[in-house]
Amino acid sequence: MTITDLASFVPDAGTLVGEPNNLGVAGLPTNFTTDATTHTQSGELFGFPIQVRFTPIMFTFHYGDGESRASDTAGESWDDLDLPQFTPTDTSHSYAQRGTYDARVDIAYTAEIDLGVGWFPIAGELTIDGAPQTIRIYEAHTALVAHTCDERPTAPGC
Repeated sequence: MTITDLASFVPDAGTLVGEPNNLGVAGLPTNFTTDATTHTQSGELFGFPIQVRFTPIMFTFHYGDGESRASDTAGESWDDLDLPQFTPTDTSHSYAQRGTYDARVDIAYTAEIDLGVGWFPIAGELTIDGAPQTIRIYEAHTALVAHTCDERPTAPGC
């Protein structure tokens, strides 16, 4: 049995989220995460009841500007990482120009089946293309500041 035998079972597509609130600032990191996790579906295969467990193993983040990054992690929010906003992460991306971008995450899954006697791995992997999410990138300009970020790296906005 291979992954193609499980064609009637489709793993969930993860939802892509860009922090903060699918917005970003040109030249600063926008953090990306997805909610894809291991999940199980029930059904029949060749007339027998089975359960199929899908486990995400690779996340390919497509940022909408021609850049992409593959990661073995779904990403974590800045809060979960205990980092301030606009800090680079393993799944973040800095856009060079303001604009509107359609970003998505494609997720590669492995599968296991259970016919009632335990889990057995299935050869192969299945990639599910994610739905595009609109990411808006703005320009930011500072004014009336006493110091540059080089002079005071801990100042607001630095």
